[in-house]
Amino acid sequence: MTSTQVLDPQAVLDGVPTGLWIDGREVEAKGGKTFDVINPATEESLVSVADASVDDAVHALDRAVAVADSWAATPARERGEILRRAFELVADRADSLAMLMTLELGRALPDSLSETKYGNEFLRWFAEEAVRIDGRCTQSPGGTGRILVSHGPVGPSLAITPWNFPLAMGTRKIGPALAAGNVMLVKPAHETPLTMLALAEIFAEAGLPAGVLSVLPTIDARGVASAIITDDRIRKISFTGSTPVGRNLMAQAAERVQRTSMELGGNAPFLVFDDADVDKAVEGAFLAKMRNGGEACTAANRFLVQSGVAEEFTDKLIEKMSAVRLGPGYEEGVTLGPLVTAAQRGKVAAAVDSAVAHGGRVRLGGKIPDGKGYFYPATVVDQVDAYAPVTRDEIFGPVAVVSTFESEDEAIAAANSTEYGLAGYFFTRDLDRSMRVASKLDVGMVGVNRGVISDVAAPFGGVKQSGIGREGGSEGIEEYLTVKYVALS
Repeated sequence: MTSTQVLDPQAVLDGVPTGLWIDGREVEAKGGKTFDVINPATEESLVSVADASVDDAVHALDRAVAVADSWAATPARERGEILRRAFELVADRADSLAMLMTLELGRALPDSLSETKYGNEFLRWFAEEAVRIDGRCTQSPGGTGRILVSHGPVGPSLAITPWNFPLAMGTRKIGPALAAGNVMLVKPAHETPLTMLALAEIFAEAGLPAGVLSVLPTIDARGVASAIITDDRIRKISFTGSTPVGRNLMAQAAERVQRTSMELGGNAPFLVFDDADVDKAVEGAFLAKMRNGGEACTAANRFLVQSGVAEEFTDKLIEKMSAVRLGPGYEEGVTLGPLVTAAQRGKVAAAVDSAVAHGGRVRLGGKIPDGKGYFYPATVVDQVDAYAPVTRDEIFGPVAVVSTFESEDEAIAAANSTEYGLAGYFFTRDLDRSMRVASKLDVGMVGVNRGVISDVAAPFGGVKQSGIGREGGSEGIEEYLTVKYVALS
């Protein structure tokens, strides 16, 4: 898919569901409550969307449970074909989905087109995985009989998705859940609910039976999620978002011993050794930092550069980031859109202020522009201590913080000095160092001489406070399966 058509924004909005999606159709929220979805480029309302209540959530779960057994009994090939048809429909509508994401999220249209392609690949991947759910039959070592092991759906599932990748975070959870035979409720982020509603409509058109998938946009995220989690019928919770919220959800799930997958915060180090190809390292750094405008859990958060190449790397990174064009994401030629909310921009600005307060030097950007929209420019701050407060948490914006190191051991220690462990990157020409550093980085995913590591065929997830479980790859569907052992005489 190489889609480049730019559509009329209003025409795209006019074609999107704005109600709740329950029982295979668009419905009003009980009580008729709505909330506005804001355009981050203008700070104006795009459209009003139904605001789900606790009663709506319970009703959606009722409808899901009513069809859970029939969906689980649906042949794997048929489930896979529905996912495949959904994949084809998303591909056909790539332009409108990309524009929709840009309108509600703010980011540049090229990034939205990239997400459409990446996110859609999860539907194709799990369409193929649906027919590969296997088991085993073996002889007991003691000769007492046979061991039969089978896998089945874990049960009704809840997915809570973030605002930063509204399509991919949906397909990465919905794809394996449906492939494994589970019914699912989705609570999308209130900042970006439109893409998920559009996706639900696509699934219905692809032939997904009513009730199997529900979408519940809401301002009352805590209340709606709690109502679902505290229902004994829910057996699986998948969440992508902040670590504090993830901890709270895990505590609630523990009360009913529900299965959980948690993709939480990140604080990715990006190491550049003095034997690296600096030009390639800069290209990789730009991708790792500026994908999605920096609003990504895998974004490079800390640049640790060996002193011998620090000046060259920083100068070239500044040159690269200086070419970024800031503006409304749907305008031609724009490569960096606004941040999603005023609050998010405030956090990014505070991070830059903190870096400066602890010795950092702003080399590029660093100031909020005048006018409407939640814009923040591409920014580079160097001479920052590797253990300064700004390095402790995700920046989640287009800000590169550069520190230096002298030795490999020093770099590894700094890279691992955080509670998070989602992704890490490094550049070197030394094969021995590649293997050595990759094994020592305390993260779930490592990019060696590359700045983009996400792949539908690879397991996505972290260690430490970055979560538990994996999404994507052959491991992704295992998160939605239970294991049954039968002893045969």
